Amino acid sequence: MKKNIAVIGGGAAGMMAAYAAAKSGAQVTLYEKNEKLGKKIYITGKGRCNVTNDCSRDVFFDQVVTNPKFLYSAFETFDNQAVMQLLEQAGCPLKTERGNRVFPVSDHSSDVIRALERLLQKEGVKVHLHSSVKRVLEEDGQAVGLELSDGKRIQADSVIVATGGLSYPSTGSTGDGYRWAEATGHKVVACTPSLVPFVTEDTWCAKLQGLALKNVNLALYFDGKEIYQGFGEMLFTHFGVSGPLVLSASSYYSAQLAKWTKKNEKKKLSRPECRIELNLKPALTAEQLDKRLLREFDSQKNKNFGNAIDGLFPARLIPVMLELSGIEPEKKVHEITKQERQKFAALIRKLPMTVEKTGEFAEAIITRGGVYVKDVNPSTMESKRLPGLYFAGEVLDVDALTGGFNLQVAWSTGYLAGTSAAGSNKGE
Repeated sequence: MKKNIAVIGGGAAGMMAAYAAAKSGAQVTLYEKNEKLGKKIYITGKGRCNVTNDCSRDVFFDQVVTNPKFLYSAFETFDNQAVMQLLEQAGCPLKTERGNRVFPVSDHSSDVIRALERLLQKEGVKVHLHSSVKRVLEEDGQAVGLELSDGKRIQADSVIVATGGLSYPSTGSTGDGYRWAEATGHKVVACTPSLVPFVTEDTWCAKLQGLALKNVNLALYFDGKEIYQGFGEMLFTHFGVSGPLVLSASSYYSAQLAKWTKKNEKKKLSRPECRIELNLKPALTAEQLDKRLLREFDSQKNKNFGNAIDGLFPARLIPVMLELSGIEPEKKVHEITKQERQKFAALIRKLPMTVEKTGEFAEAIITRGGVYVKDVNPSTMESKRLPGLYFAGEVLDVDALTGGFNLQVAWSTGYLAGTSAAGSNKGE
């Protein structure tokens, strides 16, 4: 007799879980409270959908910030190559770009969603849209189904919760899964925005709104200790900084802040200082940069300092660098002292910014925190506290850096939850 499985959530993890369970022989019904499937997939990668990363196993786990070991079985069961093969077979050709990021050839995230919908249809998954779930039903220490918001009760042999986190609440990620997890006796690790822009105390950042810097190095310091360093691209905003480098740094900031808060929760301490140091010329050593400045200055000895650094920075950045340098713009280049030149070189290598906080969940790509992974069997994604209940995707306390890694977490955990719930991983 076929197992009857209910999947809650029609995002990446939920659709993959439903497909995998049906493919493994179960009768599957998927419940989604939105008017369509894949609302968050639709906006990922600026509408292009970075479906995964075509990297090695070791590189993948290096990019998982929180609880990477928990994902070993899930990734081994259904890895990035398996996702790519499945989507292409379902009629969504893929391409690999810089940083091994994988996108649909069409650059349309809707093609990824349509491919998944075709897979669901092929395997006979019943999809119920506009179906908001109120709670998970349990009986005699077992998950036995769910109750919809209209009071209707649905019986099921297993329930898979794939409701996402709190990021992008406009897509329906409103923390329902966390509430159900707590209601059924699971611990939920405090949630914070991750892969999110920084709000800075430095007012000059707003003057550079919209300016993108490429090939820079960013170091992040929390309470005086370096917690992240990366090379790439960043963007100035009206409130601070964003872009790939900043989003990655924010993952480490969120993790460090959570540890610090837990350690000092009973002490009324002000939050430690967090600062960014931006190296605008990372390809040059300190000595090489000093020689570069000497060459620039020697060729423009009689110019004003403010007119002699045009070749060093984007035009919009020049007034800010002049202001922060402390050197008068009208000062003649030949009058600049060695000490002033070296101080200016140090500014170029360590342009400082003070982080006030991260942006809110509405701006976050992913949620840090979620269902405590020690309450979940990593080999099956089944709850250790309530048999028959499974978790997949962002609802779990697992998060990774940008580049397709978080979607891979969703695909892998969803697939493992689906096959396990259907019984294929239990020798049934």
